[in-house]
Amino acid sequence: MERAAEHLGLPVGAVSAALANLTSMRLVIPDGTTPSGARAVDPDAAKAALARPLWDSIRCQQDQLERLEQGFGVLRDRFLRRCDHEALSAVETIPSMEEVRAALNRASAECQKEMLSSQPGGTRVPEAMQEALSRDIAMLDRGVRIRTLYHHTARFNGPSQAYVAAVGARGAEYRTAHELFGRIIVFDREVAFIPDHRGTWGAVVIREPSIVAYLCEVFEQTWTHATPFADAGQDGLEQVAKDLDQTILRLLGSGLKDESIARRLGISLRTTRRHIADILETLGAESRFQAGVLAANAGLMNADCAPGGEDEQAAGL
Repeated sequence: MERAAEHLGLPVGAVSAALANLTSMRLVIPDGTTPSGARAVDPDAAKAALARPLWDSIRCQQDQLERLEQGFGVLRDRFLRRCDHEALSAVETIPSMEEVRAALNRASAECQKEMLSSQPGGTRVPEAMQEALSRDIAMLDRGVRIRTLYHHTARFNGPSQAYVAAVGARGAEYRTAHELFGRIIVFDREVAFIPDHRGTWGAVVIREPSIVAYLCEVFEQTWTHATPFADAGQDGLEQVAKDLDQTILRLLGSGLKDESIARRLGISLRTTRRHIADILETLGAESRFQAGVLAANAGLMNADCAPGGEDEQAAGL
């Protein structure tokens, strides 16, 4: 060791550490037939010796993965046969978000003609949008017609604008409205997904033909009166704000509470209350009742929509 250190011009400790490293990599092995008691090994042979256990482990894991896929494939077939046996039950509840995503992916993969959807709210979860983007593009590439309804507030949302631009360029159609009937996705007018009424991440799948046809008719009526999607800047902020205020006035006149109005318009409760406050200030009204009367007199809403005593009480005043 000392002679090697002297020959290399290195400290003995450094030479000893290097030898230990080379030995651990099997590039040097003990050999009593050489004066130094060790000899160098062909790097290819050393690499093969080190890689062999790793390859064995990979092959073992591949075998495990194959058995796992085969086992779950059998379970999947049985699960789907059970669903088929249950008439692909007319109404089926899916409890978890993971199962909902799996069911949506399966339905979109099987969709051949048309997908209709209503997506209330001004924003959507980025992960959900990314997953939906992949599904939508795959369907469009197969010639499936896609139509989607958003709230007008989606026009102010950058990710929603980018999503519509990307998928719309491939032929998907998007319209917006101040009010939507709720969240729904319908594939080939045969199967519809609606939210679980308990407010969970689950969903209810409907396959009963009459119910699905009814939901499609509701969609078509809203679609007819909706506006082609355009970002707020393109469509004019002033006009969008004016339409929103008129809708809020009408909903106030119907006696809806702030929470219900926010939900119907797809905006936050805080934003809804700010709009209501601005409307009261603009009209010079001290109460919602007075705002309704002033708005009706000014022709901003139908007189029969102006809040009366009972409506005022229903609105939480």
